[in-house]
Amino acid sequence: MHADTRTSPGHVIVIGGGIAGLAAAHRLLDGGARVTVLEASDRLGGKLLPGEIAGARVDFGAESMLARRPEAVALAREVGLGARLRTPATASASIWTRGALRPMPKGHVMGVPGTASALAGLLSEEGVHRIERDAELPRTEIGDDVAVGEYVAARLGREVVDRLIEPLLGGVYAGDAYRISMRSAVPQLFEAARTHVSLTEAVRGIQARAAAAQQTGPVFMGIEGGVGQLPLAVAESVRARGGEIVTGTRVTELRRVAGEVAAGGPGETRARGGGLPTAWRIVAGGRVLHADGVVVAVPAGAAAALLRDEAPAAAAELAGVEYASMALVTLAYRRGEIRLPEGSGFLVPPVDGRTIKASTFASQKWGWIDEENPDVLVLRTSVGRYGETEILGREDGELVDVSRHDLGEATGLDAAPVAASVTRWTDGLPQYPVGHHARVARIREHVGKLPGLAVCGAAYDGVGIPACIASAYAAVDQMRGDRDGLDELITNPVQSRHGGAGE
Repeated sequence: MHADTRTSPGHVIVIGGGIAGLAAAHRLLDGGARVTVLEASDRLGGKLLPGEIAGARVDFGAESMLARRPEAVALAREVGLGARLRTPATASASIWTRGALRPMPKGHVMGVPGTASALAGLLSEEGVHRIERDAELPRTEIGDDVAVGEYVAARLGREVVDRLIEPLLGGVYAGDAYRISMRSAVPQLFEAARTHVSLTEAVRGIQARAAAAQQTGPVFMGIEGGVGQLPLAVAESVRARGGEIVTGTRVTELRRVAGEVAAGGPGETRARGGGLPTAWRIVAGGRVLHADGVVVAVPAGAAAALLRDEAPAAAAELAGVEYASMALVTLAYRRGEIRLPEGSGFLVPPVDGRTIKASTFASQKWGWIDEENPDVLVLRTSVGRYGETEILGREDGELVDVSRHDLGEATGLDAAPVAASVTRWTDGLPQYPVGHHARVARIREHVGKLPGLAVCGAAYDGVGIPACIASAYAAVDQMRGDRDGLDELITNPVQSRHGGAGE
């Protein structure tokens, strides 16, 4: 523990109105700050987007949140959504591979099995036998970081990676398992692999610790009406407690000014009250504002542009963060015209050469959609992975057509939808390649040299909703001079960091 050196943050401007920025604003208000949130677009929520199709309330972005991390569920309860939290109606899912829908195997950690038999039926016999060799192999040194796919393929064979890990990680990051950092994306597996010779033994150790900790209950949760309701409820709470939220206002300049700022002419806001010794000047939407502190809660590229003058080293690191683009295709059918397999949907390994990478049977996964819309059945597909450009360059109608084709191949579905919607998330998911944790540490080191400045969001410690909220809380704690939250986030990664929009 550190000595309590916390300061009053005074007036803080939060740049970005996604879930990270809104969570930061909510936390700042808890500490007595005066808060202004500036969002460039005309809506709040970032990658969380509630919508409607054929009269059914749905999500057009992320549609679930990891429940075994506390941040998202706790925040939902704090802002009055506790009674609307919902567990999935079904936890069963499938993998569409080698020409058939095959049950998602049990007993794995992000696709890495504890025993070879756990993947029997999904992999070929040769693939299962390859896993069994893991116990005979010498230790594989992983150093400071390693790609998930590279390490697992060396221990268990490529088939595990190609048939299970790729679609699971692709659902979270829309990325390439052979590039994705194990330390950043699956930290509990990375830590276990450093202390075990056998990878399957390491997985069994993780499972044993989870059992000992009695980690029961749902892995994921949703919100009646869609998890897109969460940022709206947080924003409502922020406003009710005196925070200001301004949309359609892009920040174009961020500058430090020494000491207390004298109020300027019309349109300038003075930083007031017991704040930090360095003030900040922000130009946004033709207005000039001043504040004691700034939380930058925008994607890496936008953050790099804002920090280029005051924190050039951090900006250079942020500019190197790559993103993947994807699209979600939401389809509504007359219930009497189609019949779907049981379960919540399926994932698709890239190695099988299909266009879609996943499908969620939303009406079967979320009971409230089914109850509210007895005559309509809603499902969705996702397309697009890191490095793919051709598919996302197609028109919306073409994406609907290719989704319907693949759904027909997988499930036999041949009816025409009564409604279809395509939601494009251009540069929607940051990529976590090997060394990502070190990049984030360097960014925080550079930013930390500037009093009253902090960063948060999906580009740092995880793309899921709880991870984004945790990064927001850590940013606020850092700004207040309390490093405990940030230290905990860095040194004690929790069970999982995922749960993102592509899930």
